[in-house]
Amino acid sequence: MTSVEQALLLVDTYTKTTEKTTAITLSQSLGFVLAKDILSPINMPPFRQSAMDGYALGSIEEKTFSLVGEVQAGDDQNPNIIKGEAIRIFTGAPVPSGAKAVVMQEKVTIEGRNIVLDEFSTPDSNIRPEGEQIKKGEIALTKGTAITPAGIGYLATLGITHVEVYQKPSIAIIATGNELIPPGQDLKHGQIYESNSVMLSAALQASGFTDIECHKVEDNYEATRSLLQRVIEQYDVVLISGGISVGDYDFVGKALQDLKVEEVFYKVKQKPGKPLYFAKKNNTTIFALPGNPASSLSCFYIYALPTLNKISGLAAYKLKQSTRISNSTYSKKGQRSEFLKAIVKDQQVTILDGQASSMLRSFALSNALVYLPEETSEIKVGDPIQVIDLP
Repeated sequence: MTSVEQALLLVDTYTKTTEKTTAITLSQSLGFVLAKDILSPINMPPFRQSAMDGYALGSIEEKTFSLVGEVQAGDDQNPNIIKGEAIRIFTGAPVPSGAKAVVMQEKVTIEGRNIVLDEFSTPDSNIRPEGEQIKKGEIALTKGTAITPAGIGYLATLGITHVEVYQKPSIAIIATGNELIPPGQDLKHGQIYESNSVMLSAALQASGFTDIECHKVEDNYEATRSLLQRVIEQYDVVLISGGISVGDYDFVGKALQDLKVEEVFYKVKQKPGKPLYFAKKNNTTIFALPGNPASSLSCFYIYALPTLNKISGLAAYKLKQSTRISNSTYSKKGQRSEFLKAIVKDQQVTILDGQASSMLRSFALSNALVYLPEETSEIKVGDPIQVIDLP
């Protein structure tokens, strides 16, 4: 059986950033990753710019100036001022030629058509020099940068309208099981509502993946094989929920073997999520996740989501991990590594009740997973523990 550390290493080794790129509008680029460096087409700011509402001064050797005009933000005029002259100016406006400094309006007394400074100004005070933020031709954002709202705003200030990004993977989700019916229908004896595809689709969308298609297949070998063959040919990533175990009606493993996928590992020494399966077929990545909902979601966050992030070109593709202090006690049964639903608040970690692989209530309340390696048998209050933040 594969250890958690080995499984993570194998997934990472077999996962490469996509070579597919596309040009999209800046307004559509949130959450994508740049596929090449972006060079600034302009100086920013493109002119000397006032950082304050105040007065542009023609010199800094005196305190009294003759007021000779006004410049607002957006004005295309470029008046020249000389020693002894000042121009009323506003934040963001172009600083007139000849201006040596800008003085804040709060530090000025107006006397008719003159202004008197409270104190002498210093050279270039309150003036943003041309190209202060970035100069034309310099790298604005590097390849591999994830595009954030601030990044979109920054590139917009440079006049950029389109960016080259890595394509995000297309994803198929397959839910297996005769007992599963869609929510909204009346349950018959022996039936349960299918939740995994809805849950996984929501988790994907919350992480910025939208090219998703959900499928349902009954416990039938030919139907399972046919659907798997089609989605493996059509999608970049396939997430299968259930059917990977070795029961009489678990056909996923048999179908994948018949389709000659390259199995990388099957079964991980962990709880929940022992029957996790990872494989490749040409350029398609395949995860068969356990059917129990909490197991399925745990494996998604630990293994599948970092894989999707890496395929998409994200440099920081793994979930954030840290060491925090336990506010709970917990004793582990058995020798497997464990992932425990928990709440992190003010650096303290509370391990929740209801850790069974079939239970989602504790997952719905959690914002983190606590990782217990194989060699750790118990947690006491005050112990440092490894925490994985959930997105």
